[in-house]
Amino acid sequence: MRTILVAEDEPQIATLVRDYLEHAGFAVLAAGDGVAALALARARRPDALVLDLGLPRIDGLDVIRALRRESTVPIVILTARGDETDKVAGLELGADDYVVKPFSPKELVARIRAVLRRVDVGATADGRLVSGDLEIDLGRRRVVAGGRSVSLTPTEFELLATLAREPGRVWTRAQLLDAVHGFSLETYERAIDGHVRNLRRKLEPDGGTPRYVRTVHGVGYALNEPDA
Repeated sequence: MRTILVAEDEPQIATLVRDYLEHAGFAVLAAGDGVAALALARARRPDALVLDLGLPRIDGLDVIRALRRESTVPIVILTARGDETDKVAGLELGADDYVVKPFSPKELVARIRAVLRRVDVGATADGRLVSGDLEIDLGRRRVVAGGRSVSLTPTEFELLATLAREPGRVWTRAQLLDAVHGFSLETYERAIDGHVRNLRRKLEPDGGTPRYVRTVHGVGYALNEPDA
């Protein structure tokens, strides 16, 4: 049974989320503030985290920032902050998805399952995707770029794997969202931009001209072919 950590300081919402997750077959841990959320995440290593941004003691964005220094645990933000700036901030820090209150508990469960499916993709495969000095091991979910091992979140890994399956192909943001999320509950295409920025920050050794993921202005993104 997979375990989900719910970090939410509003008791009614926390109970609602817990009930739906337990009904869906998950075990649930609960934290009412950011300090408790970090402690539980580190001690219990849940399979995914549902995180409110407006937590007391430590803000949700700071929780993401701290966890991403040491973990790739899938994170789904659940918050009343619906402003695009907050979405971009959360996604750029490494969150995998974003649900705005008021919300559908069934949709939240679907999003959590989708994030976990991304973790499972290729779990029993023994193949690799190789493009130049970029190697993606689908079975072990490992990435090596230029001889360096690169740690990616589940969403970043699936995004890179999608691009690497067809080097040179130009993908629109909508196509990448569909490939990465697997369902269309939200059409927030700019979310892809945040994930691409994170990918580049981790893949590129010097932060200069992107060697791997290139922007096709007005269209979307593509993985550079080895001789590009």
